[in-house]
Amino acid sequence: MRKQPWWKGPNGEWYVVIQVILFGLVAFGPASLPGWPTWVGVWHTSTIVVGLVLGGLGGLLVLGGLVSLGSNLTAVPRPKENAHMVEHGAYRWVRHPIYSGIILGAFGLGLLRGGWLSLLYALILFFFFDVKSRREELWLREKYDDYAAYQQRVRKLIPFLY
Repeated sequence: MRKQPWWKGPNGEWYVVIQVILFGLVAFGPASLPGWPTWVGVWHTSTIVVGLVLGGLGGLLVLGGLVSLGSNLTAVPRPKENAHMVEHGAYRWVRHPIYSGIILGAFGLGLLRGGWLSLLYALILFFFFDVKSRREELWLREKYDDYAAYQQRVRKLIPFLY
């Protein structure tokens, strides 16, 4: 029997690999297509302000999620064996605050970089985290009897909306 590569592991490791690739794209991918101008003037100044606000809010949400999770934190989507369900702190507002904060930060960075392609990367990251969180929530429902009720009360990625 052939051993699987580590990234195809049973805990969702391949999600982490894709996530790292997407982070690289968000941070280092071109802001716009060749020949397309980046934003200029008042529009660009406005997007810088909004980008800084979104980035700051995203950072706070990530930090709140990390603090709330504590020792439950894991890089892979499958919860740890000895983990307990978290509904306090940032998890009162959204079921995946770390993902939400990263998404907000990616949109903030896209606005700071001043190109439509940068915003597209953030949108791709949003769709990726939506897919990843669906898989994660299957495992969370298996592990915690109260998780289905929590899903009914708290939105997944965008507080009060989605």
